Amino acid sequence: MTGTTAGRTDPATPRLPAWRAPAAARGNALPAGAWWLWALGLATAASRTTNPLLLGLLVGVAGYVVAARRTDAPWARSYGMFIRIGLFVIAVRLLFSVVLGSPIPGTHTLFTLPEVPLPDWAKGVRIGGRVTAEQLLFALYDGAKLAALLICVGAANSLANPARLLKSLPGALYEAGVAVVVAMTFAPNMVADMLRLRTARRLRGRPTGGVRAVLQIGLPVLEGALERSVAVAASMDARGYGRTARVPAAVRHTTNVLTLGGLLGVCAGTYGLLAAEGAGYGVPLLVAGLAAAMAGLRLGGARSVRTRYRPDRWGARAWLVAGSGAAVAAAMIWAGHADPAALHPGVVPLVAPVLPLWPAAAVLLGLLPAVVAPVPPSPTGFEEQV
Repeated sequence: MTGTTAGRTDPATPRLPAWRAPAAARGNALPAGAWWLWALGLATAASRTTNPLLLGLLVGVAGYVVAARRTDAPWARSYGMFIRIGLFVIAVRLLFSVVLGSPIPGTHTLFTLPEVPLPDWAKGVRIGGRVTAEQLLFALYDGAKLAALLICVGAANSLANPARLLKSLPGALYEAGVAVVVAMTFAPNMVADMLRLRTARRLRGRPTGGVRAVLQIGLPVLEGALERSVAVAASMDARGYGRTARVPAAVRHTTNVLTLGGLLGVCAGTYGLLAAEGAGYGVPLLVAGLAAAMAGLRLGGARSVRTRYRPDRWGARAWLVAGSGAAVAAAMIWAGHADPAALHPGVVPLVAPVLPLWPAAAVLLGLLPAVVAPVPPSPTGFEEQV
C-alpha cells in the first residue's frame, strides 16, 4: 500500500533540501507585511534613479517575482492594471512636456507647435512652441521613474493577501484597517465579476466589447462588487471587529500624541530618504518616528478586546524576503552618493545611458523571494485561505 500515515511520511518520497522553497500552505504562508516591505524597498530604489536601464531592471525583478509567486486570487490580477497605469503615466508626462514645454534646454529640434500667446503675468509658462529631443528624453526618464514606483507597489498588491494584512495590523489601527481592507477588496471583486460576466456573455454569443456591452456589464459588476464588500464588512462586525475597551483619558491622549507624532516623523523621514537632498535628516527622523509610533501603537493596543486566531509568524523566509528589498534600497541610496552620474544620466548633451554594474547586481538581490518564498499551488488546486 502506498501513501502516508498519520505522523509518518512515505520513505519513498524524496525529501526537499532545506534551502528549497516548500509548497505554500496555511501554516507557512508569508506575512503580508514581508511582501510590502520588499516592494517598498524596490520602490525606494526606483525613486533614487532616473537611469532607464536600472528602472527596467527593477520592473523586471518585480514582474518575475510576481509571476513566480502569485496565486490566482482576485487581488493577484491587479498587477497588469498597475503596468497599464505606469504606461499611462509615461504617456501623460510626455504629452505635458510637448504641450507645456520644459525648462530643459536643447539643440536637437524635432518639431515646432503653434505657440499660444499668453499675458505678461504668465511669464515662464508657454503652450506650444519648439519641442526638442532633450526635453522629451528628460520627460521619459522622469515618467519612467514614477511608473516604476507604481509597478513596485502593484507587485505588493498582487502578492499580499489583504485579509492577512488586516490580521497583522496592531490593535490601535484595527478600526481603520477594517475600512482599508473593505476598500481594497472592492477593486479585486469588481475585476473578478467583470471577468465572470464577460465569460458568460461570450458563451451566450453576445458581444463583450464596445460601449453597449460595457454599459450592460457595468451596473451588475458594480452592484456585485459592492455587495461582496458590504458582506465582508458585515461578517467582520458580526465577529466583533472594531469593538474597543474603555481606557483612561490620559492613556488615550498619550496614545494619540505618540501615534500622530510618530507617523508624522515617519512621513518626514521617508520623504528625506526618497529625496536626494534629504538623506541627512531622513534617517534620524525615520528612526525617531518609528520609535514614537510603536510606543503609541503599543499603548493603543489596550483598547482592542479581540483575540487572534493563528497569528502570522515571521520566520526566516519572511525576514529574507523583507531584507532583500531593504538591501536593494540601501545599495541604491549608497550608489547615489558614490556615483550619482551613473544613476542620473544626462540629457544635455544627449548621451546613451550606461548600466552601472554593482548597482545592477544589487537590484538582482530583489529576486530572492522567487527562491525562498513558498511556492503557490496550481490554479486548479488553489483554495483561498485567510
